[in-house]
Amino acid sequence: MKSFEDRQKGYEAEFQRNQELTFRVTARRNKLFGLWVAERLGMPAGEAADTYARTVVEADFERPGDGDVIEKVQADLVAKGIQLSEPQLRTELTRAEEEARRQLTEK
Repeated sequence: MKSFEDRQKGYEAEFQRNQELTFRVTARRNKLFGLWVAERLGMPAGEAADTYARTVVEADFERPGDGDVIEKVQADLVAKGIQLSEPQLRTELTRAEEEARRQLTEK
């Protein structure tokens, strides 16, 4: 019985680690994506770009999925007269996710 409980605790700990990593990767992805968008918006690297990237991270808490992030940055880009399609934005979001995962797992 003890072996079963130990195994169950091990699975629960692994699940918790995986959930935490997923959350961290998503937050880092959104920050990297936000920095990429800030550059397209003409924001200088530094505090302004970081502040904008934080708004992109926060936008992800509005609804499940990535739609809220895409809608936010697309609206910001359109407001500046920059046209990027949703597929283009999703491609960059995927690239940012790959980079975020690499950054967080190579430590």
